[in-house]
Amino acid sequence: MTHPWQDPALPAGVRAADLLSRMTLREKTAQLYGIWPGSDQTPGGDMAPLQHALSGEVDLTELLPDGLGQLTRPFGTTPVEPAEGAARLAALQERIRSANRFQLPALAHEECLTGFTAWRATIFPTPLAWGASFDPALVKEMAAAIGTSMRSVGVHQGLAPVLDVVRDPRWGRTEESIGEDPYLVATVGTAYVQGLESAGIIATLKHFAGYSASRGARNHAPASIGPRELADVILPPFEMALREGGARSVMAAYNDLDGLPAHAHHALLTRLLREEWEFGGTVVSDYFGVSFLESAHGLTDSPAGAAALALAAGVDVELPSVRCFGDGLLEEELVDRAALRVLTQKCELGLLDPDWAPPPAAGSPADLDPPHMRSLARRLAEESVVLLSNGGVLPLGPGTRRIAVLGPLADDPAAMLGCYTFPRHVLLDHPELPMGVAVPTLLEALRAELPDAEFTDDPAAAEVCVVAVGDRSGLFGRGTSGEGCDAADLELPDGQGRLVDAALASGTPVVLVVLSGRPYALGRWADRCAAVVQAFFAGQEGGPAVAGVLSGRVNPSGRLPVSVPRDPAGQPWTYLAPPLGLRGEASNLDPTPLFPFGHGLSYTTYAWQGPTADTDTFPTDGETTLRLTVRNTGERAGTEVVQLYLHDPVGKVARPVARLVGYARVPLEAGASAEVHFTFPADLAAYTGPDGDRIVEPGQLELWLGGSSGGEGARHSVLVTLTGPERVVGRERRMRCEVRVK
Repeated sequence: MTHPWQDPALPAGVRAADLLSRMTLREKTAQLYGIWPGSDQTPGGDMAPLQHALSGEVDLTELLPDGLGQLTRPFGTTPVEPAEGAARLAALQERIRSANRFQLPALAHEECLTGFTAWRATIFPTPLAWGASFDPALVKEMAAAIGTSMRSVGVHQGLAPVLDVVRDPRWGRTEESIGEDPYLVATVGTAYVQGLESAGIIATLKHFAGYSASRGARNHAPASIGPRELADVILPPFEMALREGGARSVMAAYNDLDGLPAHAHHALLTRLLREEWEFGGTVVSDYFGVSFLESAHGLTDSPAGAAALALAAGVDVELPSVRCFGDGLLEEELVDRAALRVLTQKCELGLLDPDWAPPPAAGSPADLDPPHMRSLARRLAEESVVLLSNGGVLPLGPGTRRIAVLGPLADDPAAMLGCYTFPRHVLLDHPELPMGVAVPTLLEALRAELPDAEFTDDPAAAEVCVVAVGDRSGLFGRGTSGEGCDAADLELPDGQGRLVDAALASGTPVVLVVLSGRPYALGRWADRCAAVVQAFFAGQEGGPAVAGVLSGRVNPSGRLPVSVPRDPAGQPWTYLAPPLGLRGEASNLDPTPLFPFGHGLSYTTYAWQGPTADTDTFPTDGETTLRLTVRNTGERAGTEVVQLYLHDPVGKVARPVARLVGYARVPLEAGASAEVHFTFPADLAAYTGPDGDRIVEPGQLELWLGGSSGGEGARHSVLVTLTGPERVVGRERRMRCEVRVK
């Protein structure tokens, strides 16, 4: 007999409700937790906070008859060949199915921040590099490829993207973030979600919410932010990724907001997420986040108490393994609410279908590092490299004969790899194994790029000296960047500044190359270096990408997703500051960055003509279109990045002097031109007013078109006036400036 839940022709919600009605409380609860195979046996350091302290051996014989909700990181915990990993996962799924009376498989999830975090899988640039590319379309293409590779071996959910807006770059997880501007984070992050979801993988937005605003930039520290900063800076990327991206899962954050931990925050997880935003997917805990309600936050004195708090607040799934949710003492009505969401997603994934079988159906799974994915990684890496300054020494070109290459990162593949890449996340505890994919170092790539040049480590014997400095990523203090690797200040780590000083003292022109997971203070050297180049953990193709920019094969088009400070102690700071947050007579400290958000140079030149507005007066529920002509006036092809900023001179609360509301990549051949159209809706002028409502006010606005957020970066200003009544806007508001390049 076929039951309704087994009928693929019925809606997923109907099927899930029918199945739920047939389950016992223990069976329903089992859908709300998972297991992390092998997590208690991994050598070396933790991959999640307190992993070894909180992970324990699980008796599957006792656990599986009730079913199982999740499988944690079957490929991302220890090195396994893709074919072997797929076979193991398939066998485990068959064991799970055969043990429970409904023959339900588990939902398998993996990390996928810089590609599928698995041995021998393509390593893409870190999210901060996505932001530097200002190219959502390419990020979407990358995410679709990542999702396809994950789906081919039996994975269903990806724990990405990170939508935390950088508030203090000393935070170790800056490398995992897209940038310091909510519009850039929202548009690029939404593109990633669209790509991942298009491949059938559930995208998981993290970390909800306020994680990046922690006190002192310390991992897990409380977030001391007000409701306006939360609403206008932290939350918009999540809202766009849900509304436009279709993300089906959200991960709660470790931090507390004004004393209330996110995992127990009913107003955040239910009132806002479910009721206001109408989110119907699952909320998953961050790893051990439910346990931390007891052990770290002190909200309860038992795992059962932690489970009750989290479930009531709106957490549906405990990750990475069962510890709190499995005690059987949970309120059944709340269990039903969460289990229905979980079962609905399993139904959408086909896991409830009678003919479901784990892939691959036949033969070995596809190569996880195929040529087309390496090509995508190379394209994104090349677009993400930022030329910060250039006195004329770059590009080096074939005429450069003797090049000194110095620095601890010059010949180290770690310079290209963020903390969620498999080599830095897992393989550090397996030094006997190869990296699994080719990751050329900067020196190796330069030798290949400039085969006729002579390379040395003596600056005095060279025409130019390339000094590579920056970070090696790691976890929980085992690196200079990454999760739990926070910085006391923004000085180059490990005394690397002394190496730059020594190179400059040689008298040879110095090209400073910063390969890092966060911006560092470069004011001590910037005006003495012949050129400065920034790359944020650019992935396995990062070495060739940076070498291509240095040689001139690649015309740089990257733009800063975070400001680069002048002094190491003059931060933290982001460009989203009201007037009193800028340089002024009230303080002797000058927070002005050395290089502002959005900055980046090219090897060609561009002229901007115009702009014009279709109308300079429109209602508070209207729009206008700006038109700008961009011409490549140089002798080689290049890509200009036109940025649109909003300046609201008068508001009911102190507002940022400028904030990004649109941007466009404009590729142009030498001598060619293009017309760029920005359709600006009045809704983008909305902000949270004194009463907590999001409002659009009548009055005058300035739209700045420029090459960066800095005052000197604004090339044109267009005055517009909003008319009519003040509007209160909500989730129906338009969040995007539509752009066309003709």
